[in-house]
Amino acid sequence: MTRMLLALEGTAGAGKSTLRGTLLAAAQREGIRLGHIGQFSWLSLESTRTLIALRAGRPAATSGQALAAARRDLELHTRHNLAPALARGPLIADRLTLSTATLLALVHHRPVTPYVRALAELQAARADLTVLLTTEPSLCHARLAERPTARRFGEDLPTATRLAGLYDQAATAWTEATGLPVLRLPCTSSTDLDQLTAACLERLRDAAPSAARI
Repeated sequence: MTRMLLALEGTAGAGKSTLRGTLLAAAQREGIRLGHIGQFSWLSLESTRTLIALRAGRPAATSGQALAAARRDLELHTRHNLAPALARGPLIADRLTLSTATLLALVHHRPVTPYVRALAELQAARADLTVLLTTEPSLCHARLAERPTARRFGEDLPTATRLAGLYDQAATAWTEATGLPVLRLPCTSSTDLDQLTAACLERLRDAAPSAARI
């Protein structure tokens, strides 16, 4: 069985949850044992405090301290969550390294590339394929406005627009640092969703031969 870690990245409202659900259903129909996991491990109290502050838009530590906390969480996530899950078959991560790097850059008002490079050093946590949903921020904002939940940090249109630019820079830095691909497509229409699903399924089939199927 070939290892396959697929990371779904992009701003809130870009369509990550929709794509994840579509992929999980399609994989089940094909008999592919596809797991899914979140962005953080939450296994270190110190790292968790920093990550919660970052997600709220607060620089709870210096840039270097925040990066160290994020890296520590990613190390724990890799060892205790990602590695055991990948041993069972292909895995979707709903946000991963690029989302963490862009959050660090956004909150600390720093370039995103150094964060990407630092987190990419953890080779076992590298996504084999990253899908960056490039849905227009204005559409993402309109989708979020229809949700009953309160808006979170980064979901207002100006911040989301800036974040979309950081994601684009992070994707370029990721491929430069790792040589790994980033598929950049919007998730605006059913045609987009079909195209994304087909592209991901092709990679999942290659990684999940008969031994990994249900």
